[in-house]
Amino acid sequence: MIDKEKLKSNFKEAVDTIVFVVVAVILIRFFVAELRWIPSGSMKPTLVEGDRIVVEKLTKFPNLIKNHRFENTPKRGDIMIFYPPFVKLKTTPWAVFSRLTGFFCKDIAYIKRVIGLPGEKLEIKQEKNGAYKVYINDEPLEEEYIMSEYDFHKCKSDMYCGPLVIPQGQYFMMGDNRGNSMDSRFWGTLPKERFIGRAVFLFWPLNHIKGL
Repeated sequence: MIDKEKLKSNFKEAVDTIVFVVVAVILIRFFVAELRWIPSGSMKPTLVEGDRIVVEKLTKFPNLIKNHRFENTPKRGDIMIFYPPFVKLKTTPWAVFSRLTGFFCKDIAYIKRVIGLPGEKLEIKQEKNGAYKVYINDEPLEEEYIMSEYDFHKCKSDMYCGPLVIPQGQYFMMGDNRGNSMDSRFWGTLPKERFIGRAVFLFWPLNHIKGL
């Protein structure tokens, strides 16, 4: 004979467990960290296609933990995940839920490095030897992480190569593979509200493990 009360109790327990897990996943992904994979070669040689990374979210909520090391970020050189400014994000309940949990999320996200900070003057110049150089406040920026200073998208009149002053609350983002990266040179500066989080650790494949 079926014990209806026990069956009801087990069903309620199962539902409670599922709800708890879903809420926990949302809170962890939204406030703490999430996992992402690299779909393109725009961040070579730092990150390559197929790499799996940990993205921390505390950067977005500096007041939650006073004096933690991400409090004053994003800083120049940080590798950030973000929604590009030309992508319109849906605000339906399902769209918001999918972004928070990562379940069936189809929103386009980019990964690039912070190059220019709010209020700075930025300009990209081609040197006499053919190399391209980023200048911040008229000083050349040392970038040992890029793939090549010669393999670069040539600046055109419809691109954001400067000289330009980065508006307050916005950032200039570039990929490390400057010859194969659709970044701020093509779509302009990025509002801080578009940041998702910061890449802090590469955990897969095992022979690529490193901090970022």
